[in-house]
Parts: sequence; C-alpha cells; structure tokens
Amino acid sequence: MISVICNMSLAVLITIVFSFYNSIVAAPAPSIESEASALLHSGWWPPSVTSNTTSPHRAWPGVRCDASGSIERIVLPYEYRIGGNFSKMNFSLLPNLTFLDLSSNGLTGKIPLQICTLSRLTKLKLFSNSLTGELPPCVQKLTTLQYLDISFNHISGSIPPELGRLQILQYLNFTSNELDGRIPSSIGKLTSLSNLCLQGNKLSGTIPSEIGDLRRLEHLDLSLNNLVGKIPVELEKLSYLYSLDLHNNSLSGSIATCKSLFSLNNLNLSYNRFKGPIPDNLSAAFPDTAFLGNKKLYQYRRRSSTIHYMMIIPLPATFISCIVILSCFRFRRFLSCFRFQRATKSVQPETTKKDGNFLSIWNYDGRIAYEDIINATEDFDLKYCIGTGGYGSVYRVRLPNGKVVALKKLHRLEAQDPSFDKSFRNEVKHLTEVRHRSIIKLHGFCLHRRCMFLIYEYMENGSLFCVLRDDVEAVEMDWSKRVDLVCDVAHALSYMHHDCTRPIVHRDISSNNILLNSKMQAFVSDFGTARLLNHESSSNFTANIVGTYGYIAPELAYTLVVNEKCDVYSFGVVAMETMMGEHPGDIVSTLLKSSGEDIMLHKILDQRLPFPRQNSLTRSIVLIVSLALACLSANPKSRPTMRQVSEAFPARKLPLAKPFHDISLAQLRYINRSWLEGESTEASSGRSHE
Repeated sequence: MISVICNMSLAVLITIVFSFYNSIVAAPAPSIESEASALLHSGWWPPSVTSNTTSPHRAWPGVRCDASGSIERIVLPYEYRIGGNFSKMNFSLLPNLTFLDLSSNGLTGKIPLQICTLSRLTKLKLFSNSLTGELPPCVQKLTTLQYLDISFNHISGSIPPELGRLQILQYLNFTSNELDGRIPSSIGKLTSLSNLCLQGNKLSGTIPSEIGDLRRLEHLDLSLNNLVGKIPVELEKLSYLYSLDLHNNSLSGSIATCKSLFSLNNLNLSYNRFKGPIPDNLSAAFPDTAFLGNKKLYQYRRRSSTIHYMMIIPLPATFISCIVILSCFRFRRFLSCFRFQRATKSVQPETTKKDGNFLSIWNYDGRIAYEDIINATEDFDLKYCIGTGGYGSVYRVRLPNGKVVALKKLHRLEAQDPSFDKSFRNEVKHLTEVRHRSIIKLHGFCLHRRCMFLIYEYMENGSLFCVLRDDVEAVEMDWSKRVDLVCDVAHALSYMHHDCTRPIVHRDISSNNILLNSKMQAFVSDFGTARLLNHESSSNFTANIVGTYGYIAPELAYTLVVNEKCDVYSFGVVAMETMMGEHPGDIVSTLLKSSGEDIMLHKILDQRLPFPRQNSLTRSIVLIVSLALACLSANPKSRPTMRQVSEAFPARKLPLAKPFHDISLAQLRYINRSWLEGESTEASSGRSHE
C-alpha cells in the first residue's frame, strides 16, 4: 500500500514538474506579439506608422530586432517628440532591449520606474529633454548598463548611492540638471568608468576621495557646482585622466595634486579659491585662462623658471631644439599638420596683392599677421576660443577678407628666445614637405614678442570623435562617407610612412585627431607628437609613451620602440571605431582571440545606420573590418604596412561567398592572415578560404 502511494505521489510529482516545464517552454514570456503590442500602445510612433498593417513593427523607424525577431534596440527619431508618452511604454514586455535612445524627443514627466525592468539594457540615452523628478534608485537593477546619459534635463534630488552598483558602467553624464546634495562616495565603486560628467548642477560638499579609485577615468567634469574643500590627493592615482574641469566651484587649497596627472591634456581650475604657486609643469602646459579667478594663486616669474630650465636640461643643443619644436606642435583634438605657404623674407606684399592670397602677405617676422589676428580675435578674447590643449589654445578666427581659419596660440613664450627662431624653422622645413589632400594644411605662422601662433585650415565639422558621439551627425555620416573616411586616412598615413623624404610617424592617430570639413571629408591632424625617421639609421627610435589611451600599440608598454607599425595599430582602432560608431574598447582583445568566431560582423556595426544594401558598400565594409583586424595584430611584424592597406582599397575586392549576415570576424581574420602571407601570389590563398 505504501509502495502504491509512493508511486502515485511520484507520478503526480513528475506530472507537475513536466507540466511546469512545458508551460515555460510552450509560453515564452513575453512573445513577439506582446512586444509588438507594447510598441503599438506606447503612443511613440505616429498613426502614419502604426496604421500601416503591411509594415511589421520590426520595420518601424528606430526599431531594430535580433535574429529571432525580438526587439533589441530603439533609437527614436527626434521629430517624433513623444512628450508625455514616455511612461506609456510597457517596458516589462521588452526583455531583450539592450539600447534605448530617446534623446531630444521632448520627454516630460518623471523617469518611469518600469524602465528598471530592462535587465539587459546596456545603453540608456535620455539627454536633451524636459524630464523632472528624481533619478529612481531602482536604476541599480540595470546591472548590464554601460552607458547612461540624462544630461540637459531637470532631474532633481540627490544622486542615489545605489548607482555604485553599476560596476560595468563606463560613461555617466548628468550634466546640466538640478541635482543637489553631496556626490556619493559609492561612485568610487564604478571601477569601469572612463567618463564622469556632473557639470552644471547644485552639488555641494567635497569631492569624494573615492573618485581616486576610478583607475580607468579619462574625463572628469565637476564644474559649475557648489563644491568646497581641497582636491583629494587620491586623484593622483588617475594615471589615464585626460581632461579635468573643476571651474566655477568654491574649491580651495593647493593645486599641487594636478601636477602628478601626467596624461592630463585639458585643465580648467578657474574661478575657485585655490591658493599657492602654480606648479611649473602646469603653467608651462596650460594657458592662464585655466587658472583665472583664483586671487591667491600665483605663478613664479620667468627668471626663476629659466634658471631651472638651464639646470635640468644639460643636453646637446640639437637635441634640445628637436624636443622644443616637437612639443610646440603638440595639441590634442584640434588642428595641426603641415603645409606652408612660403613664409619667408622673399614673400613680398606685392605678390600678395597680385594673386589675392591672404596668407602670402605674412612676412618673415609676422608683424602683419599679428595685427590682423589681434583685431580679429579682440586680443584673444575667450569668446573666440574653441578648445584648449596641452600646448595651446585654439581660436576660430574670421580674417578681414572673410576667410575663416583656426589659430593655435602656443602657451609658452619660446619666441622670445633668439635660438628658437632658427631651430623652429629648420624643423618646419622638413614638415613643409608633407603635401597630401587628406592632411590638414598649416597656412602660416607668426613669431611675436608677446606670443607665437600657427594658422591652420578650419574644419567645420570638428573631430570624428565628436561626430560619432552625436546621434544626428553620426546618422548623417552614412556608410558611404565612412568608407571614404577610412580610405582617406589610410592614404594619408601611407603617404607619411612611405612617400615623404623622411618617413614620419604620427604617434597619436585617434578619432580626436581625424577632423572633418563641411562635406564630412577626413583630414589627419595634430602632428604634435610626430617624429621624423632617419633613413641612414634604424627605422625605429625609442621615446616616452605618447598618444591617446585606447589607441596606443600594446608593444609600447614594454619596448618603448616606436616605428610605423605603431601608427598601423592606431589606424586599426580608428577604422573599427568608424564602422562600430563607438570606440571598440575591450572588444579589441576579444576580437583577436578564438572567441571572435562567435562574433558576427553585422552585430558590431553601428546600429544607428540601416544595413547597407549595395553590394559595393557591403564589400567595402567587409574589406575595412578585415584590414582593421590585421592592423590590430598584437605582433607588430604581423601587421600590414600602411602602403599595403592603402593599395588594398582600389585594387582588391573581397567577393562575398556567403550572405553578409553570415560573415564572422574569425573568417575575416583568417582571410587577412592568408592574404598577408601570400600577397605575392595575389592573395589566392585568402580567396580560397572565403
């Protein structure tokens, strides 16, 4: 009897288990239909879209689905202006959503709590709306979040301490809201963070020392708040910090901490209550505007610093000249590169009047140029300043003839040194040989007793970095423009490495240093770190690590040997960034491992753009990613030369033996390895494996 009861109980238990299992398998929650229903009833899309029964929801503007048809991405067009309909979306029915971008859509009201149910969300962009209320603490549930931007809203209250649980968050931007209270110490737990922007709020208290635990931090902006106290000494640990902006607070004490931030390229400490001396390395690298409004902050006189300079650099004069010249050209993000109109005593004003070239009127001593610039910039008024780098401030200047140029005013006063004039011109003589349509033009220069500046071609659309991070501009840069951009950069680097009288290594190829004109055409800029290679000696040289974090070739961490292959690696990162729409980040190491076999090409492409439909475009994209992977080889000897890369674009077409959506990165790596090893046989080996 007991046996029968046990058997019956077991049978019932098995029945219950299988019924439960079958209910899970048979009824996935939610279904594709329920996702479509959520979109339909959200009110986000206009009737012209929702009433079209022939168009499935996966084809609606801004919607992207995965292979199974489940919604994984929503980037709503700006013109929809969904306003108060934000909370009408049933987010619990979108379990596979990874990317939500509702920026500039006129959102009103509070951030709905239901958004915290998006357990797979990696990017949330709500900037430039009219959202109010507090940031919900339940945001801590979004543990997969890597990118959070709610800037330019009216979010109030304090920053929830629970935010510190988002341990893989890389980008956090709360700029221009109404947040108050203290910055929570838990923010130091965001150890993956590279960008922290809290500018323009009502935050008070001190800067938490825990920020020093954010070892990957590159950009820190706490400006325009009510912060008090000293700069925490723990910030010295931020070895990758590129930009620090603390202006318009009530911070006090010494700024000595900043002198240990050796990667720092942008600094603004103005309008605080700092006191004491400005460290020599800071006063040399940054303009006076970085320290304005601190009444008790002072700078050592030049006589003292000159003695210091003479004592610590007992080097050969030629070496000093080289270092000084190269440092003078260095500035990040904005404008450089070298192509002179002849700026010598032989250039006469009469020639200027004849040919109408506004640049050729600038004589050897720069007097005419200086007067023109002073008038055009109102004596370098800050309203004309469009950026500041480690060695200069950049101004947008409209000259009397209407021509707009970019002017870089160097911070230091080397022009006062008579020996500088000769050494500067000798080095520039070599750099004037750089003449390429995709390298930004240096039009002229001025040496004056008060300052020195360089005149560059003006680029209307700024840097590739900024364009890719603006969703409107990124969409404007379609696949065709991106393919052309990568080709142009490749041709420019090939020219520098192989066609100049002396090969030039740029050393800082990054999306910040690829500038775009009004037609979105690319120009390589910022030769501040460039080095000329000597044909008579080895094609390598040793130097301190320079460049932008995330673009530097890995071998420089232990060899310090610089050659053209360092630029090749950086080009690979930029090429991938252009195709992906964002910096590849940690995915670079993943791409080069066996796990890359599981990564499909179409999955990593910029999802803001529709997939290309022209065969020529798909072939070009496949080729670019394929070449980029070769350039990213950890072994410098395995990387192609820039000449090989440049010549591959017009000469080599990769036939697509399988559908675009079926191509994996592992296949592209294999193709390139075969091509590089068998280039002499016209890549027949590479083709045979496609």
